[in-house]
Amino acid sequence: MSVAAEQPVEAPAAQVEPGREPRRFDRPRVLWVVTGLVYTFLFAPILVVILFSFNSAKSLQTFDGVSLRWYREFFADETLRTSLFTSIEIAAVTTVVATVLGTGLALGMTRSRSRASQGAGLLLLIPLVTPEIVAGVSAFVLFAQLGIALSVKTIILAHITFSISYVCVVVRGRLASLGQELEEAALDLGATRLQAVRLVTLPALWPAILAAAMLVFVLSFDDFVLSFFTTGEEPQPLPVRIYSALRFGISPTINAIGTLMLVVSAAFIAIAVLLPQLLGRRESGVAVLTGRSTE
Repeated sequence: MSVAAEQPVEAPAAQVEPGREPRRFDRPRVLWVVTGLVYTFLFAPILVVILFSFNSAKSLQTFDGVSLRWYREFFADETLRTSLFTSIEIAAVTTVVATVLGTGLALGMTRSRSRASQGAGLLLLIPLVTPEIVAGVSAFVLFAQLGIALSVKTIILAHITFSISYVCVVVRGRLASLGQELEEAALDLGATRLQAVRLVTLPALWPAILAAAMLVFVLSFDDFVLSFFTTGEEPQPLPVRIYSALRFGISPTINAIGTLMLVVSAAFIAIAVLLPQLLGRRESGVAVLTGRSTE
């Protein structure tokens, strides 16, 4: 008996109406609409604050014309100027100290071969996932138990403690992408361990270190929760001063203050992202901040 060869059965072609393209699942238009609504919800209030900071009238609802009136009133107010300079001072000191400590901690944890470094890495993540209000209350209770009066120094101490983790995570990610080959080559050529770190590792880490420092400055400059729980009577940082002013009524000057803080924060974030290119590197600033940079 002969067996007939089985022929593959082709599926019938999809019926498409004449003059109409088939619908493509990988380009759903509804996602563009949802994305647009989300971005509108996020950024529309910020744009309203920026717009009304240039309002000539003392109104938060009606825009009467373009004017720099509220910016002039802000800089004419000595109390607000003092708060601005206090915030800059706190952010600057926090940036320097947290960057130095965080970089040293990242070097020690990455190059250490002990099991304790793994446990230290897990502990390092706790400040990042802990609610900031818990950190603020903890800092307040600690200073109260030690009998330390709340002042600018206590704010700086709280900000440093909170910011070290951010620096360590960024620098540690960069160290992990570098490897130890360059340091081992320097050691083979006669350099000491300290010389290898100073002449080889730190120059390669500069983009990550500076980007982390910019990020810490922004976090410290506009932080409210930690500052609120650790601040004294005078001088107060600008976010706390804004909150105190809002309790007695909303003034259009608040729009000018918010816009200035937004400009400062956006400028430092932009510098952190563009820093590798400014230093002649080919890597992305976003990749440096996330620890995914490679040469």
